[in-house]
Amino acid sequence: MSKLKIAVQKLGRLNHDSMKILKEIGISVDNEKDQLKASARNFPLEVFYLRNGDIPQYLRDGVVDAAIIGENVLMEKGNDLTIVERLGFSKCKVSIAVPKSSEAKSLSDLAGKRIATSYPNTVNQFLENSGIKANLHIINGSVEIAPNIGLADGICDIVSSGSTLFKNGLKEIETLLKSEAVLATSPKISDENQELINTLQFRLRSVLRGRQSKYILLNAPNDKLDAITKIFPGMNSPTIMPLAKDGWSSVHSVLNKNDFWNMIDELKANGAEGILVCPIENMVL
Repeated sequence: MSKLKIAVQKLGRLNHDSMKILKEIGISVDNEKDQLKASARNFPLEVFYLRNGDIPQYLRDGVVDAAIIGENVLMEKGNDLTIVERLGFSKCKVSIAVPKSSEAKSLSDLAGKRIATSYPNTVNQFLENSGIKANLHIINGSVEIAPNIGLADGICDIVSSGSTLFKNGLKEIETLLKSEAVLATSPKISDENQELINTLQFRLRSVLRGRQSKYILLNAPNDKLDAITKIFPGMNSPTIMPLAKDGWSSVHSVLNKNDFWNMIDELKANGAEGILVCPIENMVL
């Protein structure tokens, strides 16, 4: 039986988040420290632990069938590859930053200046689209130090929390793109392994929907049920069950986790009591 070969970043936050979601979709991987390849016990899958920047070429060559990779890396080294699922974690952005003492306030202020970056293709494309010319200094590694040692007037790099910029006395002045982890596939994937990818996507979507949702339970007087069910209708309609207390019912529904706090006051104003909010592991539609 064929095995699906999937690449993940060897180290770092993206590695941790990738292995976590594989576990959440029911795939147990026997991986140990410093392994370059590991097999799943309960799914026809092998995980390859690779340097993030090398993954696009492995996909292109068909060495691996799929990869969980940062969208920013694909934009830089694999914009010819296909993204089949956006995964919503390991979010960051690719941004231009300059020393806090710099008078530059936007990208246009760096016209003719020096920009240090590990993302030359991304920066060149953005500069071209913006009609700005600058001199790029390509650095493979930490670029934040470049302005402090006189190597560049600004940098372009990934930004997550912004703490690295702060520690190096830099300020962000332009965002080129926003990035998250994505599932990408090889153009050489076989039909058999494409079926396995379809199975993975089904499971991933169930987990991702669960992450974005909350299960809500509340008690409400029966004369307020119409108003309450209009406030949060749920996926199709809420479940309503009578309580032992006369004239009261229990209302169960599923909401987007970001919507609940926007409607909590309205629910309480309409008589909702005993409101419980529970996480959802998976939501299969």
